[in-house]
Formats: sequence, structure tokens, C-alpha cells
Amino acid sequence: MTDTIDTLAKLVSFPTLATGPNLDLMGWLQTRLTATGARLRVMPGTDAQRINLWAMLGPEGPGGIVLSAHADVVPVAGQAWSSDPFALTEREGRLYARGAVDMKGFLAGMVTAAEKARRLPLTRPLHLLVSHDEEIGCVGVRPMLRALADERFQAAACIVGEPTDLVIATGHKGKLAARIAVRGRAAHSANPGLGVNAIGIAAAMVAEVEGLAAWLAAEGVRDAAYAVPHGTAQVGTIQGGTALNIVPAEAELAFEIRFPAGEDHAALLERLRARAVLVAGARGGEIEITVTNLYPGLAEPEDSPAVTLAAAAGGRRAFTKLDFGTEAGLFREMLGLPSVVCGPGSISRAHKPDEFITRDELAAGDAFLGRVVESLV
Repeated sequence: MTDTIDTLAKLVSFPTLATGPNLDLMGWLQTRLTATGARLRVMPGTDAQRINLWAMLGPEGPGGIVLSAHADVVPVAGQAWSSDPFALTEREGRLYARGAVDMKGFLAGMVTAAEKARRLPLTRPLHLLVSHDEEIGCVGVRPMLRALADERFQAAACIVGEPTDLVIATGHKGKLAARIAVRGRAAHSANPGLGVNAIGIAAAMVAEVEGLAAWLAAEGVRDAAYAVPHGTAQVGTIQGGTALNIVPAEAELAFEIRFPAGEDHAALLERLRARAVLVAGARGGEIEITVTNLYPGLAEPEDSPAVTLAAAAGGRRAFTKLDFGTEAGLFREMLGLPSVVCGPGSISRAHKPDEFITRDELAAGDAFLGRVVESLV
């Protein structure tokens, strides 16, 4: 436990904000894991300032286990923290810092698991994969997974350690993010009929996204295992116009669709594009919809090797499915790797001021990962 907390204290001291550099943290992690006897490879990331890491202990072979964590965190700007978010601070058994629960606590436990693995006669490999830029749509892990797929990487199972209170999550929703660009025609606001108001068209598209959300709630694929048992859609940002006395010629909005397994996200997008054609035709403007990010959901069978592994290691079999996305769906899609999400702490504390994980949760996480490692002997 002391080792895990000390490791966590070091990890949170690196302000690895999503889209920012992570070389300092990854360099420290390389040194730390090399000391455990792990063989390391720096894996491709999205650019030279953001890398991924692959560490392996034990023999070569296809039957190993993957433990996966992302090292990036969300910003703290504008949040009222009671202590320095990048210095681990303990109060009454709670360990506060940005990333403490999401998900550097699990990453610290992975380092402790590597220490345990070095002392055991492993007959199958333990793989530790650390990614970047998960928080902006599971972006950073993809170059690493593409490289592993090209190498025909194989393993028996993967555990992605997002915080689930160690409940085994067999599913999570996928997400499609897109941008709607609207072009109208500028004119003096004294005679707005001479122009085409792009903001008005954008407002009509907001209504279309809300209509899609209502359809998903009433008619879409349903799965009672989710807290929100259907797909969702919402507009997150909108911009447009230059001055009050100018009919705006341009506007832009961003929206997302989150969907459970079995929902045809491509059909949902085409449905919205068809509505956009009608809106543009009726109002005389132009509408372009561009997908900016897409990651798959996860639907892991309950008899999967990953579920069996997590359950045997002490993961709680009160199976759940997550409304938020994780990298597990990409491990499944890109590598064909049986995957579950299971980690210490609660996601309800993530992305907030005074984010924390408890000593007891870290201890439970260490015990869980210790049994995972022992299964490789």
C-alpha cells in the first residue's frame, strides 16, 4: 500500500492535461518500470510530445493479460480546490488530487502489480499499456492499438481500470461527436430579409438534435443495465455571428450521440443529415455535418475470459454497464481482445474539484491486481 500511495503521489505531480505533453510522466514511469525488470517499448502516440507505453513482464506468448490505464487528466481551471490539485493531499483517509481516481490510482496499482510480478515465476506474460488523451475521446490509444494489430498482438484478456468500485463492467456506450457548420448570407439587420440568418438555421438544427434525442428515448435500443437505458443526443457548444446589426452569415455547433451496443449510429447520423437537407432547403442556407470523433461501445459476454479473470481476482459480479466511454471498446474492436472495465474508486468523483480516492479503495485495487498477477503463474 505504501508503494502504491507513493507512486500515486508522484504520478499526480505531473500535470498531464489532455492534449498537453506527457513526456515527463512517461519518462519517470519508464525508469520506475525498468526497475521491476519489465521490458519496455515506447509506442506511437498522436505526436512527438505525447507517447504511449508498453511494458511486459514474464515470458513471450499469446496467453497473457493486459492491464490498461490512461495517464491524462481533465483540466482544473475554474474549479475551487481545497488543496493543490497536483499534490497528493490526505485528509481522513481520502487522497485528494486531480487524477487520483480517474485514473492514476489504477496506474499506480499497475506499478505495484509489476513489482509483484517480478518476484513470481510467471508462465504467461503481463502487459501494462499506458495511453494518452483518453479524456478527449479515446484518441491517444489508437496509434498504439494500430501498431499492436499490425504486429498481430494476442492476449487472453484485458482489464481497463476506470473507476467502477471494482464492479465488473461488461459494457459501455459508444460515442459519435460531430460538428454542424452553417452558412447563410450576411445583410444589414435593418432589412434582414436580404440575408439568410445562419444562427436561425443553427437553432433549427439544435431542435433536430433534440428531436433525435427524444426518438432515442422513445424508440431507440434499450438496455436496462445502463443508468440511462437508451441512447442520448445533445448539443454541447454553439457559436455564430459577428455583430448585432449584421445578419449572421456563419454559425457552428457541436453535438454528440451516445449509443448502446446494437444501436446503428451510422443510421442515426444519416437521419440527421437528411433532416439537415430539409432545413437548409427551407431556409436557403447550407449545412455541413462532419464527424470529429467516433469510438465504439463495448458489449462483453458474461462468459468472456475477461469476465472470468476479473471475477476470479475479486471483481464484483454485480455486472454493470457504463454510460461513459472507455478504451475497452477499442481493445475489443481493434485487437479482438476480450475486455472489461474494472477499477477502484467511484467515477462520481471524477472531473470535479477535490477529486479523491481512499486508502481502502487503493488497498482493494492492489489485492485485485495481485490476484490477477498470481493467475499468470
